[in-house]
Amino acid sequence: MTVKEVAERLGFSLLAGEESYGREVESVYCCDLLSFVMGRAPADSAWVTVMGNVNAMAVSTLADTACIVLAEGAALDAQAKEKADQNGIAVLGSKQPVYEAARAIDQLIRG
Repeated sequence: MTVKEVAERLGFSLLAGEESYGREVESVYCCDLLSFVMGRAPADSAWVTVMGNVNAMAVSTLADTACIVLAEGAALDAQAKEKADQNGIAVLGSKQPVYEAARAIDQLIRG
């Protein structure tokens, strides 16, 4: 299932990185500790976090995540949005808590 399909089906906002909305989401990873994400997030995962800063964009690139999902209504700052758009990092927004957003994604992609 693509990033855009996940967003549309779950009612998540499309915030940045439009060129990557067609990327396939294969798993989910939740964490706010960037060093853990760099070493442990699976490639092609939807990374659910509350970190909407430029450092999160860099980590997403290093970990090769399919997208970042900003849960709990967390904001994407202007510098991070610019970096996401420049580097094709899909960023979605959700008002749901981290666990609930991740669980919804997992249930959706597993069918």
